Amino acid sequence: MDPGAGAFSEEQFREACAELQRPALSGAAWELLVETQGISVYRLLDQQTGLYAYKVFGVLEDCLPDLLADVYMDLAYRKQWDQYVKELYEKECSGETVVYWQVKYPFPMSNRDYVYVRQRQELDFEGQKVHVILAQSTSEPQFPEKSGVIRVKHYKQRLAIQSDGKRGSKVFMYYFDNPGGQIPSWVINWAAKNQSRKMEAQDERAILWLSVNSNPPR
Repeated sequence: MDPGAGAFSEEQFREACAELQRPALSGAAWELLVETQGISVYRLLDQQTGLYAYKVFGVLEDCLPDLLADVYMDLAYRKQWDQYVKELYEKECSGETVVYWQVKYPFPMSNRDYVYVRQRQELDFEGQKVHVILAQSTSEPQFPEKSGVIRVKHYKQRLAIQSDGKRGSKVFMYYFDNPGGQIPSWVINWAAKNQSRKMEAQDERAILWLSVNSNPPR
């Protein structure tokens, strides 16, 4: 896809590149949540929803940028390792690649589903090759809401990856979603914090995603 085409602007891609180089944590109450294996996770309370947005910075050793970006985009592979995937596929809609993702929640909670557009670009930023992946919720008539499944209508993610100069990847991620329904915000935030603390037991290549993944509370 041509730079700047579709749901995201060229400026949004370059903003993700810039934050990979210089983390933007000043001017807001970003709180350091956890540091482990070269990864730092910060969170910021959204006053309107009572939920947290997350930023992740760090280096994944022995994981090349091209491979990391390819794996991140690979929906088929995600279905192999993510036990909470109920449905996950993508479809072309009005010239955009739209992803449908249904997440299994434990009884008695209802499953959640996401409909979002995502785009990937490779940019030259300050002489460095950077992979940038942007995603956000969208509304498409080809993906009507399903009975018994709660649609997540507020989801946003930014990911930037470049070489660390060795055989690893320097990474930045921003993540926010509001799962809706009747789950108290403190339960959702507790689950996210608990997931972050479990990162030490995870494979390095999964840390970036798992640190902020909105898996069901458990």
